[in-house]
Amino acid sequence: MVRSSALATALMPFAWLLLPVGLYFALFHPATLDITNAGWLLQGTDNGENALGLHAWLLDPDAGLALRTDLLGAPFGTPLLFTDSNPLLALIAAPFTPLLPPDAQFVGWWVLVSLYLHLYFARRLLAPYAPGDLALWAGAALMTALPTLFNRFVHVNLMAHWLILWALWLFLDPKRARDNRWWIAPIALATLVHAYLLVMVAAIWGSAMLAAMVTARGGAARVRLAAGAAAILAMIALLAWWLGAGGRYDLTGSYGAFAMPLDALWNPGNSSYSNFLPAIAQREGRGFEGFQYLGLGLLLLMPLALFAAVREPAAKAQRGVFRRLAWLLPALIVLTAVAVSNHPDFAGQRLPRFLLPDFLAPMLDMVRASGRLFWPVAYTLVFAAILLAYRMKRARVGLALTALFAIQMVDLAGMFTAIRGTSAMAQTHRLYDRTPDPRWDDIIRSSRDVAFVPADVTEDLELYQEIAWRAVKFGRPMRNVYAARISRQMKARDAVDAAHFERGALDPRRLYILGRDTPVPPEREVTIIDGVRIILPELRS
Repeated sequence: MVRSSALATALMPFAWLLLPVGLYFALFHPATLDITNAGWLLQGTDNGENALGLHAWLLDPDAGLALRTDLLGAPFGTPLLFTDSNPLLALIAAPFTPLLPPDAQFVGWWVLVSLYLHLYFARRLLAPYAPGDLALWAGAALMTALPTLFNRFVHVNLMAHWLILWALWLFLDPKRARDNRWWIAPIALATLVHAYLLVMVAAIWGSAMLAAMVTARGGAARVRLAAGAAAILAMIALLAWWLGAGGRYDLTGSYGAFAMPLDALWNPGNSSYSNFLPAIAQREGRGFEGFQYLGLGLLLLMPLALFAAVREPAAKAQRGVFRRLAWLLPALIVLTAVAVSNHPDFAGQRLPRFLLPDFLAPMLDMVRASGRLFWPVAYTLVFAAILLAYRMKRARVGLALTALFAIQMVDLAGMFTAIRGTSAMAQTHRLYDRTPDPRWDDIIRSSRDVAFVPADVTEDLELYQEIAWRAVKFGRPMRNVYAARISRQMKARDAVDAAHFERGALDPRRLYILGRDTPVPPEREVTIIDGVRIILPELRS
């Protein structure tokens, strides 16, 4: 018995080290970690836009310190924020630009590092309360096994759920939580990674400030808190300005288009995402952006936690944690209300009007995938359930949580297989799948810039990404961009370009990529390469 215990202790560091790697290889092909292997990303997905935006910014000689690139959406340019790229990753990679290969991508490494950071903060959260090494590892593993984390495979910036865990860890210590200096790093990093993560981290920070204000002794303490909070808000505003937010953009009217279904916690949504529970079809968008399935292992954790809570008394440390979490309830209630609510245009799907008044919809216009905002609620729920399970006898709790983690992995095996299939092309190490013809390079080099007609490139986003990847590499601006927000200025320019094209006033130095059914101006010759209709630029004499 002593020997087996000593062996388990000796193996525990390897268990911590190998878990993120094992999860990564369950989700992605190993070739995705090759930074020269970008072709698997250029498949018309958000990850392709993520890689393309960073590719353009790193190779844009005029970018400088501005977090925008003029090579996409030229001549006005596009903020990295709106290309689904990762501004934080851009700042990390920038000093190494001269050493990087021309087709560098970092999507795989971002995911792997995010998994390690996620496990690290899960461990920090649970370590003060775990009754043993195995219970700590299994609890942290369960906190890293939420299917919502894995479901962000198509938009990997949002796999930085470790920012949510970091904020929860700060929140739980009242002394640490009321010191705004501790919040600078997670809030700044969340701002640089993704706006949705900023909202979630800021909600937890706001709860910490509320608790500190209510419990502060004396006016001077409250003044210090208010000054620190104002400084944090000023930092967010400054970073948002640097990122390019605040331009002139039309309202989309899409708030809540991808809300969270009310059965999301036990509904896998996709028939291949659970080996045990049936999937109930959802309205388009809700099954993905509103996806909040917990997995069978975590669903079984809930009754186990309640059983332990009834049978075993709470330790003093646990009682303090639950009293502290009560301060978080207002933020969690608001986040849940936003997650399940809809814009008035989706009247057939929305909850009663008192939950979210119509006048708030324009203010929340950018919260299109409102279902995501439930993530902090889910992590808090799982964290609380693990704490309750820790009340079990020491000899049992580690084995029980390890068994639940095993059940979770078996339940999600189909999900892992489906996600891993999306990166299968990585093993070919082929950069261009849609446009393999070698003539493209010379054609794009001979152009001053490149334009798609019509300007909406979503008709064939894979084609756009491959053409844009080449153009950026050769320093040729793309007139078009697929972005989260298109400015009114760019929309007006696109309309002018379309009118010029229709009447045959083409730019002689421009390469035109035509849609399948785009009418061609009279006396203009069309060339077809890889099934793509193009109008070549005129050769300079």
